[in-house]
Amino acid sequence: MTAFIVSGALVGSVGLAVLIAGLRTPTGEPKRAAMMIGGMMIAAFGLLLAGFAIAWQAAAPLDLNSEAAQ
Repeated sequence: MTAFIVSGALVGSVGLAVLIAGLRTPTGEPKRAAMMIGGMMIAAFGLLLAGFAIAWQAAAPLDLNSEAAQ
């Protein structure tokens, strides 16, 4: 699971880099909007990937076959 956390952080960093590059592009170019949207989507995916990996590690396993679950 540590690999998912590391990859999520890397993907989030790449997304922020694309977002910053889009913000530095001159106003009025269609490339700017595409880079900003893409950067936000990539950064959000990285956060979700790392967040779910952390939650998966922290959660206790569910035992749905026991009688207490019914």
